[in-house]
Amino acid sequence: MKPLKDLTRPNIWSLAPYSSARNEYSGHTAHVFLDANENPYGNPLNRYPDPLQAELKKKIEAVKGIPADYTFLGNGSDEAIDLPYRIFCRPGIDNVVAIEPTYGMYCVCADINDVEYRPVLLDEQFQIKADKLLAACDENTKIIWICSPNNPTGNTIDRQEIVNVLTRFQGIVIVDEAYSDFSRERPLRYELLKYPNLIVLNTMSKAWASAAIRLGMAFASKEIIALMNKVKYPYNVNLLTQQQAMKVLDNRFDVERWVNMILQERGRMVEAFAQLPICEKVYPTDANFFLARVTDAQGIYDYLVEQGIIVRNRNRVKLCKNCLRITIGTRGENNELFGALRQYK
Repeated sequence: MKPLKDLTRPNIWSLAPYSSARNEYSGHTAHVFLDANENPYGNPLNRYPDPLQAELKKKIEAVKGIPADYTFLGNGSDEAIDLPYRIFCRPGIDNVVAIEPTYGMYCVCADINDVEYRPVLLDEQFQIKADKLLAACDENTKIIWICSPNNPTGNTIDRQEIVNVLTRFQGIVIVDEAYSDFSRERPLRYELLKYPNLIVLNTMSKAWASAAIRLGMAFASKEIIALMNKVKYPYNVNLLTQQQAMKVLDNRFDVERWVNMILQERGRMVEAFAQLPICEKVYPTDANFFLARVTDAQGIYDYLVEQGIIVRNRNRVKLCKNCLRITIGTRGENNELFGALRQYK
């Protein structure tokens, strides 16, 4: 990769970050806090939270196997998606390349930051070749986005092609592994030392059943993490989120049980859905959802809404014409879906 300084926006590289009250006494023990203009009453919510979430990162290190210095925590994965644009991409000048179809926030954040977004279409098996992605790049391409397992297709992107991109591209490669807990593929976060240009995204919203607390993770080199911490808002992860995340991480065996239950239901649902008269194809999936091509996606979606059942209509997404994306729910929820679809005419 190019030197990190050359990839980073000059104003960000030279940025003097905001120094929060909780940063300034780091390394010392304190019990009287008269520095941050907080209300002294209403403990513990009267105090600002740890801006770098040290205690929570230690727990995440024990579960994810990545040192705290290589970890960024954000307000959902959306913050970890937005920050690389603000750090590396000069508005109106630089561009990013991404697979298509994929998670829509990569494009939304590009638009917000006035960065050109270059989508590269997957093939009929929802796979991509490194050559095709790299052919879309030029001297102003700062980031390549790859979601694996991909959303909305559900499949894992070929690992060798991702590695080819990582070794040949001079900029930043971001691999979003939000659904990796549902896949047998070894997570790329364990390869950070091999690839200094790699950022891997994770989330508490999927396998960890904590979408409501809005906690996203990014794993990268210490140098990239330092840039993310420099640009983020001072207290971006609130105390309630940090406390709840630590509780959830203490119950990781519950999460393993939930994942196994979802995988069992996934197998049952994929097999049963393929037998429905409305189904034309169910695509392979490594996530907690599956994509299916049906006879009339809009009509079936509207019918299910009337029944109080909400799925995702992906009919207007490229390569996903007449496709519905269906999340794996509880057995009861899934049975209700099938009951409604068997009555659809």
